[in-house]
Amino acid sequence: MTVSINSAEQAYLDLCERIINEGEFRPDRTGTGTKSLFAPPQLRFDLSNDTFPLLTTKRVFSKGIIHELLWFIAGSTDAKLLSDKGVKIWEGNGSREYLDRLGLTHRREGDLGPVYGFQWRHFGAEYEDCDADYTGKGYDQLLDVIKKLKTNPYDRRIIMSAWNPPDFPKMALPPCHVFCQFYVSFPGVTETPESNSEKQAKTTARPKLSCLLYQRSCDMGLGVPFNIASYALLTKMIAVQQLYSTPLK
Repeated sequence: MTVSINSAEQAYLDLCERIINEGEFRPDRTGTGTKSLFAPPQLRFDLSNDTFPLLTTKRVFSKGIIHELLWFIAGSTDAKLLSDKGVKIWEGNGSREYLDRLGLTHRREGDLGPVYGFQWRHFGAEYEDCDADYTGKGYDQLLDVIKKLKTNPYDRRIIMSAWNPPDFPKMALPPCHVFCQFYVSFPGVTETPESNSEKQAKTTARPKLSCLLYQRSCDMGLGVPFNIASYALLTKMIAVQQLYSTPLK
């Protein structure tokens, strides 16, 4: 039987093959070692027309993707909240043994420190523990993204970053998917800024939202398919919230 694989998924598989064949062997902190390729070709995935990039050549933990993303959006850093929902992907990094090994002996089990959700919703706030109330503290990057998309979609600074070096010593694990940028395109608008607004008012096509993700490090077999789907879902959620008719890519 011949199995048809779409071009986007084939690009992912081709990159995996290239890393296996051409990757440089490098030692790492886990002692396992990696095959590494720096600055690989960019992978692109269509999000329009209800398309969703969930890879099919391997099993992807869809439930985990959804619950983890909602956990990020909530600004939570408590791994036990995910474990209670059957999503145990952070259990190892939140274990008593692991936290003690990092010198985080004062943390309760499951407290991951100021990881992704904290940086998205409370960037710059002083981290206490995963049970503290951070309402109104720090800078809410996700809210800033949504506001800019509403008020100034041409802005080139619609960015959300989880990379906060001063907080690294407090984290169970520094972020791997570090940075994302959002971009709104306006179909049919190609002229100068003076004529753009006039033409935009006449066009019936709604704006389309795209997201660019940068990862400092990624496990191609396990983490990358998960991250592709997670940020695709985030883009679609923001697009719906913004009333953009369809996400783009």
